[in-house]
Amino acid sequence: MAERTWEEFVAPYVDGYHHTVRGRVRTRVIDEHVRCHLAEPLGRLVDVGGGGGQQAIPLARRGYEVVLLDPTEGMLERAAAALRAEPPEVRARVALVRGRGEEAARLVGSGFDGVLCHGVLMYLADARPLLASLAGLVRPGGLVSVVTKNARTMATRPALEGRWSEALAAFDSVSEVNGLGAFTRGDYLEELTEQMERLGVEQIAWYGVRLFIDGSAHLPGAGGDEAMITAVELEASRRDPYRQMSRLFHWVGRRR
Repeated sequence: MAERTWEEFVAPYVDGYHHTVRGRVRTRVIDEHVRCHLAEPLGRLVDVGGGGGQQAIPLARRGYEVVLLDPTEGMLERAAAALRAEPPEVRARVALVRGRGEEAARLVGSGFDGVLCHGVLMYLADARPLLASLAGLVRPGGLVSVVTKNARTMATRPALEGRWSEALAAFDSVSEVNGLGAFTRGDYLEELTEQMERLGVEQIAWYGVRLFIDGSAHLPGAGGDEAMITAVELEASRRDPYRQMSRLFHWVGRRR
């Protein structure tokens, strides 16, 4: 997606989606996955396409130093606003940098203990330059965390929303227009794993993200205890066949 277009979507993405139950549960599930794999002692991380700081700020609260890199001024403004509500010691651990992920090494350096890239690949027609950049940002043994759309479940959302003709067509498609009105595409787990291995990053785990919450959002009387919803989604994210059926997948690897 072009930067100009992203500026138009800052409010619905940060102020809208991420403040919904679905958005908050997604963030918490991914955060739990990342937390399980981050090495101690606390180190330096870079969040590529970090948006409004949904993942970066919780990590800073736990003591990590985080560089949030994003190409969109409006996203960085939202992150800065969120940081102003944090204690001084948390604010001091987060650096906001404007720029594209493909140019990350030039902008923020390298040798990080971990790199996050969550919900970015799906907006790129060709993700290979960004993947190469991610691999180059981390030190040997460093963590690489990527969340992208699952190409095998493209029919799920239109079907759950009762858009049956679109759902039927989606079985043979890896792209769609998402809830923001933006063109997106899905990735295959195996292909992403092969690409990252060629870049020297080996898969150590993968998870599903967003399964039941997508369907429940459209049911009459939907809602409930967010902690319980998160617990269910987290359990589903780790088990087959549930993780295979999820709307997104979360790939985790380490650089050799």
